Parts: sequence; C-alpha cells; structure tokens
Amino acid sequence: MSRLVVVSNRLADPRRPAAGGLAVALGDALNRSGGLWFGWSGTVRPQLQPGESRLHQRQAGRVTLATVDLATEDHVAYYQGYSNSVLWPVFHYRLDLADFHSAYLDGYRRVNRMFAARLLPLLRDDDLIWIHDYHLIPLAAELRALGCRQRIGFFLHIPVPPPLLLAALPQHEWLMRAFFAYDLVGLQSEADVGHFRRYMINEANAEDLGAGRLAAFSRELRVGAFPIGMDVQEFERLGRGAEAVQTGEALRAEYARRQLLLGIDRLDYSKGIPQRVRAFRHLLEKYPENRGRSTLIMIASPSRDDVLAYTDLRQELEGLCGAINGDYGDLDWMPLRYIHRIVARRRVPGLCRAARVGLVTPLRDGMNLVAKEYVVSQDAQDPGVLVLSRFAGAAEQLKDALLVNPYDTESMAAAIQTALHMPLEERQQRHARLMESIRQHDVHWWRRSFLQALQEPAA
Repeated sequence: MSRLVVVSNRLADPRRPAAGGLAVALGDALNRSGGLWFGWSGTVRPQLQPGESRLHQRQAGRVTLATVDLATEDHVAYYQGYSNSVLWPVFHYRLDLADFHSAYLDGYRRVNRMFAARLLPLLRDDDLIWIHDYHLIPLAAELRALGCRQRIGFFLHIPVPPPLLLAALPQHEWLMRAFFAYDLVGLQSEADVGHFRRYMINEANAEDLGAGRLAAFSRELRVGAFPIGMDVQEFERLGRGAEAVQTGEALRAEYARRQLLLGIDRLDYSKGIPQRVRAFRHLLEKYPENRGRSTLIMIASPSRDDVLAYTDLRQELEGLCGAINGDYGDLDWMPLRYIHRIVARRRVPGLCRAARVGLVTPLRDGMNLVAKEYVVSQDAQDPGVLVLSRFAGAAEQLKDALLVNPYDTESMAAAIQTALHMPLEERQQRHARLMESIRQHDVHWWRRSFLQALQEPAA
C-alpha cells in the first residue's frame, strides 16, 4: 500500500478534534499507511535569507508532520503577496483588488522551489502525493524538475474564474502550464471544471481527449469535480455538546418572540456581507411585518485586518449595520446584531439550530461548508431554511436551498421573506433532501473518491 503524502500551506495535528473535518479526514488516510504531511510551520524568521528555510519534523501517531519556516521577505512575497493579493482576488473575480507587483511572483516561485527541495528527500518511490490549494500550484512542476516521478494530485479549494479573467494574470501561461505537471486536478464544481477546461483549450491549445482528460506540453492531465464535504458525524457530535446546547437554548429564550436570521463568515470581500445587510434592510422596508419580529445575527470574524481592502470592508459594514439599527431599532428591539470576533466552533451548531433562516450568500466561493453545517444543525422535525448564493460551489449540490443572486437586493429580500414564512411540510421536505445529499457526499467520500481517481492508471 502506497504511503500518502499531503502537502498544504498550513497543516494541523489530525489527532486534535479542533483541527476540523478536513484535517481529520486527511489524518485518517495518512494513518492507514503511515503518512507524511508537509507545509509551512506558520513561523516567520527575520534572520533567514530569501529562499532559506528550517525544516522541523515530529510524529503525530503514525503521521510525520514536516514543516518549514519562512524568511520575512518570502512570507511577504509568497503568502501576503502573490497568494493573497493576486491569486485570491483574481480567482474570486476581483481583478480590481489584485496587486500585480512583479516581486510577488518571484517570491511565489522561489518558495515553491524551496518547498520542493525540502520535500524531495523525504519522499519514497511509491508515495502518492496530494497537494492542496492556490499557494502551491507550481509545486508539482518544481518536483518534476528535480526528478520526482510519483503520482501527484492537486485539489483547488477556491473557485476557478472564467478564462478571460485568468488571462489577466501577468504570466498566466506559466502558472496554468504548471497544472500539467499533475496527474489529477480536482476542483470544487462542474462550473469550475468548465472554466478550467475552456482556458486550457483556448489559451494553452490543449487537446480535449474526453472523459475529463486534456493533453498539452507533452503531458496528459485528468481534471474533475470533487466537491468537498463536511464530517457530518463529527459536527452532529459537536451539536450534542454542552456549549452548543446551551447556546441554542439561550438564544431561543432571549428571542422567544422573534425569528432569528444568521450569517457566519470570515470578514472577506468574497462573502457578500454588505449585500446581505442591504437585502435585510430592504426586507424591513418592503415587508414591514418583520419589524420587531425578525433579528439578524451577523458574525464576521476578523480576516487580514492589515490589508486595506479588508479595513475598508469593515468600515462599510459597520456603517451599514449602524444605519439599520438607527433607522429601525426600538427600545425593545435591535434588528441587527453585528459581531466582529471569532465565535468558538463548539457554539456554532447551537447558533445554527436556533436560526429560522441561514444566510450564506457569497459573491463567489469555492464551496462554503457553512451552508452544509447550517443544514446539519437543524431539528429535522422543525428545520430552518437555507438561503444560498447561486455563486457558492455548494449550490450545485444543495438545490433544495432557496438559491439567490446576492447582487440582486430585492430578489434576495423576497427569498428571505419566503424562507421566514415557509410552511412546515415544505421545510421538512427540503431539509430531508439536503441532508441526503450532504451525508452521501461527506468529507470521507471526497477523500476516497479523489484518491481512488489519482491511483487509477492513465487511459
């Protein structure tokens, strides 16, 4: 049995429940054969020169955790720069927020080259290598240049934009050619696969071989949709915990006379939070029966507060929330509760269970597991309703949610109104179908299906 090697920008000890469903799922696979998980340690060392690193190894059960430190200049260029100031905004359709500084690309290439040099001596001939996310797109090409011949798969957790947006990236040809060093590329949705395929055919002159296979640069690549799921059993267990139960009971007692709406996000411009708040304001304007009866709890946890775009977003959101409460609030009712801090994960199932409506309305998202967590948290006998952006990857699977266009304030408000007044029988039917899909395509299914595809011999 081949050993699994997982590579990601950051890693977690899979033995710790707090690591989350993804870490647990990967940890399960790593433990089966004894495995290696490689990535950045999270430590930045000013004394290191660009391209230098320090390797650390420790055991976590049968899993070896191998990490490297980064020089300050590399962290700025590779992580803050190219990964999060170029690739993140472009892949989320926000060219206007991208900072195409040439030094960022140099640092991105340098760190991926360093990762490859540090990882290669740790590899065995029969290893199966699984690389994750946009930070490490060129890593397989760097490994191949050093002589690596093992099968290598890649999974992109963020969305793929249309070909013309990808072509706006300086040196996009180099970046996209790097995908052909992989044997398998997994994407979140069929829409992503379509964008990826059209780019490769139109811009890279790739030949479509059918069955998800493309040929270019003297290599064949298989690409497919492998929508990531959640660890349903782990989250259900979390929902039975004391903190989740107490949170749910406290909210139901405090808002016994009102219906709760809930949004939980990182404070990121891709999440559509200002648009959601504007839709809630329109709900109060157009459907006045909700005044005094409905409250939106808006949790936006801190995210990259040192980046100007995020500072501006926070100021905009605080202004919108304050205006709604000032215009519509009363002595015994505040329409919107805005919380800008991290809420403990143990409390999340209780928050979701207490909410009549879950609002997951990103402008663009690779998947968005909050949508699935909201559904799993519900009481099947009296479930809430998920209002979901059609631009979240989850929308391809969760068709029984109320799908909305987050750019259309009026229609989103109308969907929220529908959710608040949906009959019990329809809520139960929708919830049952959503749960069936979420259970069938959980995080363990995602891991198994990807690794099985990666091990299949080339056609």
